[in-house]
Amino acid sequence: MSTPSSAQRPDRPVDPREARNEDPITNEAGAHPVGTGIGAAAAGIAGGFVGSAVGPIGTVAGSALGAVAGGYLGHAVAEVFDPTEEDAYWRREYRTRSYVVADDHYDDLRPAYKLGWEGYSTHARAGKKFDDVEGDLRQQWETVKGKSTCAWDRAKSAAKDAWDRIATTSSAPR
Repeated sequence: MSTPSSAQRPDRPVDPREARNEDPITNEAGAHPVGTGIGAAAAGIAGGFVGSAVGPIGTVAGSALGAVAGGYLGHAVAEVFDPTEEDAYWRREYRTRSYVVADDHYDDLRPAYKLGWEGYSTHARAGKKFDDVEGDLRQQWETVKGKSTCAWDRAKSAAKDAWDRIATTSSAPR
């Protein structure tokens, strides 16, 4: 087996911006670009549809207003938990999990944990459980895994673990 790269070493320094989950524009801690983006897109489409009842200008206005409102709502949904806190928790605790093997490094599992906590914040308000969206998460894994070498069967365990933690520790609907 090859020696892990510095990006995979558990003792590598964490970029302070990454640890604070900073907004790339405002540099404020606790950014939720995924939740904000999903909310903005969904509400923008809905606003455009409703606005189309009064013509093309209504479509444009409805889309814009819907996107802004949806962005705020998506951000609020994403704030069900603190992603910076979740990352720190899993960085500390991942080795205690049964699916982790001796030579695993946190950076290999981090995208799966993130997929789990973000998946929960996206789908739980709609009353969906992990098993209901597992197929979608599996497809997303191929896009979000980055340099992780984990196959979905192992990543799934980490994602579900993070999903379940948010479900039991947040004030969001379960």
